[in-house]
Amino acid sequence: MNISEFQRFISKKYEKRDRQRGIPATFMWFIEEVGELATALASNDQKNKEEEFADVLAWLCTLANISDVDLEKACNKYTGNDVKGFKPK
Repeated sequence: MNISEFQRFISKKYEKRDRQRGIPATFMWFIEEVGELATALASNDQKNKEEEFADVLAWLCTLANISDVDLEKACNKYTGNDVKGFKPK
């Protein structure tokens, strides 16, 4: 499954409810999942790490869907021929 397929899967399953919740509340759910990922990364529980990475990706797709952003297209920033390296700090 590629990024677009996964994003469409998440859309079909959740987008109506996600749009009703709105971007601010959905972003808070996303941040909660990022926090759970941070906790999982500090542990030695590989299964939990994988679960939390999946949750973060799903919520990122949700945010992209309700923000009308195609994540695969957005990722061209990193995969296209115009990649020039990292931004200086």
